Amino acid sequence: MGLHPTQEWEPPADPARFKVLAMNIGDVAERSGVPAKTIRYYEDIGLVRPLRSGNGYRDFAIEDLHKLAFLGRARSLGFSIDECRTLLSLYDDRERSSSDVKAIAQKHLARIDRKISELQALSATLHDLVVRCHGDNRPDCPIMDDLARAGTALSASGRSTNRACAALEIRSTEG
Repeated sequence: MGLHPTQEWEPPADPARFKVLAMNIGDVAERSGVPAKTIRYYEDIGLVRPLRSGNGYRDFAIEDLHKLAFLGRARSLGFSIDECRTLLSLYDDRERSSSDVKAIAQKHLARIDRKISELQALSATLHDLVVRCHGDNRPDCPIMDDLARAGTALSASGRSTNRACAALEIRSTEG
């Protein structure tokens, strides 16, 4: 199935494959769309392993550029670093099963769908409060009343009965 998230990606054994096009970190950052600081981080955690020139500078090959663009796209879709590590190992594995890739994507999609539901609940609560607020010179305000009540309206389980607070509690326990 590829690498376990704690394993590091190993570059191909043939270094000649890596010397097709030597780019410095600025060049590869510009071409891949991944900031240099992020590229250094990816190197630190073993996602990319550029060769080093005699003076110690990184020499990125075309293969590194492809991997960085792949990682940039995967991160833009919200995949975690561990998921990216696994996806990268699957990318390198020409014998991979697409079911392995699909399983990772489905799990990630389920997480996104849960977050969307939480945000929709927050939006509905805030929309209701905004509609109920007169927004005039009077001091009474349903938004302020709700915010002040949020810490006092607890169910028997100790969780907030307020939908917005409940959704925030769910998010805070996940991350």
